[in-house]
Amino acid sequence: MTVRILLADDEALVRTGLRMILEAETDLEVVGESADGVEAVTLCRQLRPDVALVDIRMPRLDGIQAARRITAEPGNGTAVVMLTTFDADEHLVEAIQAGATGFLLKSMPREQLVTAVRSAVNGDSLLAPALLRRLLDDFVGRAGTPAAAPGLVLLTPREEEVLRLVARGLSNAEIAAALVLGEGTVKTHVARVLAKLGVRDRVQAVVLAYESGLVRPGGG
Repeated sequence: MTVRILLADDEALVRTGLRMILEAETDLEVVGESADGVEAVTLCRQLRPDVALVDIRMPRLDGIQAARRITAEPGNGTAVVMLTTFDADEHLVEAIQAGATGFLLKSMPREQLVTAVRSAVNGDSLLAPALLRRLLDDFVGRAGTPAAAPGLVLLTPREEEVLRLVARGLSNAEIAAALVLGEGTVKTHVARVLAKLGVRDRVQAVVLAYESGLVRPGGG
């Protein structure tokens, strides 16, 4: 089975790079490209790709709105995957609620990108296939009902502060600037947060932060 893919990103260089990676695989085919959200919706309606990789920030219509329109199309089986430069912040909730299958980092290694696209066709979430899908579904379904997260009480005030900023979508460099710390120090804090929370990566830490009520969409 050949997986048919639509690329939606306003940066031509990003689209070119993604196309080169994906089309190096014999079972993946890029059937269309769009530089804005409106065009992405139109091409999805015309081409019916299996997967649409949609950048969050695009002109005319942002990725969240485009995802909502694409997934609302009657009979459309396209799996929408958001492209972002960082794993998640409040856009994660918006994207999932808009019907997106998951998030994909533009900086993701090529082998993970390929695997993620293939997983999307099977209905799995990206970045951490079945587990993340379940976690995100559970989080969205229980929005407003904080879940217990024992690891949070182990965090120092500084580590909790770092986690809040991670959940807001800040990179280590941005957190370092915000807290007037060295980037290496922030990296150490993040590693300790992940260890204390018992999570594998930043995405899981962000999900836990939202699930527990430590961070709320649009809030702090």
